[in-house]
Amino acid sequence: MRASRLFWDETSHWSMEGAQLDDAGLVLYFGTRRMLAGGQLYEALQERFPEAHVLGCSTGGQLSGLDVSDDRLSAVAIAFDDTHLRAATAPIEGAAGSRAAGAAIGEALKARNLAGVFVLSDGINVNGSALVEGIAGEVGSHVPVSGGLAGDGEAFVATLVGCNGPPVSGQVAAIGFYGGAIRLGYGSAGGWDVFGPTRRITRSVGNVLFEVDGKPALDLYKLYLGPEDSQNLPGSALLFPLRIFNSRRPEEGVVRTIVAVDHKAASMTFAGDMPEGWSAQLMRGSFDRLSAGAAKATHLAVTGARLQQDTPSVAIFVSSVGRRLLMGQRIADEIEAANSELTPNCLSVGFYSYGEFSPNEVSGFAQLHNQTMTVTVLAEEVV
Repeated sequence: MRASRLFWDETSHWSMEGAQLDDAGLVLYFGTRRMLAGGQLYEALQERFPEAHVLGCSTGGQLSGLDVSDDRLSAVAIAFDDTHLRAATAPIEGAAGSRAAGAAIGEALKARNLAGVFVLSDGINVNGSALVEGIAGEVGSHVPVSGGLAGDGEAFVATLVGCNGPPVSGQVAAIGFYGGAIRLGYGSAGGWDVFGPTRRITRSVGNVLFEVDGKPALDLYKLYLGPEDSQNLPGSALLFPLRIFNSRRPEEGVVRTIVAVDHKAASMTFAGDMPEGWSAQLMRGSFDRLSAGAAKATHLAVTGARLQQDTPSVAIFVSSVGRRLLMGQRIADEIEAANSELTPNCLSVGFYSYGEFSPNEVSGFAQLHNQTMTVTVLAEEVV
């Protein structure tokens, strides 16, 4: 396997780090909604790598090595020696259509030798939990699924996803990796601390939360945010995610963050399911713990891929936009901590997202996470 990074900005236009890789089979790219709108950057990548699947999305910021940017598109081109790839796309018709969209992706990719799936999805009009469950229902729960929900910075207006075509809203796209040569490693960690009382979800429908402890859920958030920050919902709620868990399996708890609010209904729409009867607790971040979480996630992924020091590899970081908003200038600490766990021949790229997909560390099943740093490591062992 061989890989090179590419960049684009309005001043310098295209630049590359490494060889041209005319035989690249996969190109991943990440940029702002404004950059990707119209499809010109996708077309430039497709022309440059005519044999490659070209997969990308809009973000809340792009990652490349130690760099975090809102002004520069980040991409990586990967040439595999003995791994087959297959691409799939599906339209997604809001939260209610998420499971069906996931099932369509899974149906297109499933095969006996499918080793893993990397998926990007519209980040607003989706129930991420149902989406990944739809994929797993077709490919099998033993097949790891990773990736993330596209972002739109703090705007929450629209997100774009594309695979072998210009990026558009309302789409899910995925790449399947096939064969025995591919090495895949995964890691996911948070670093948020719970605070306040444990509450009970008393009324919800899918990923829409109406009541907690029999009271309007939105009122709880407004209480903690205060009058000024309440006017900036849903963006301001990124600083106070919820940890939710089934009381019978608290060790498998997940974090959920808001993607939309309905002030009239006093409800909040989350990126994934909010099951009635589950427990919920507010969370807040610690700079040091968030950075330590990024390092842990990367270490788990590198270990899972069984990398040697000289193995060429790629690490795809998908981190929550909420982490970036909270850490501000100290976001460099998170990225430095994550990169410090990589082996010397591992190139890192990624993006800030509205939700992250990765196998659960305890159960091993693919799951939607929020406010985490998730890491997917790709490498290859020729067989």
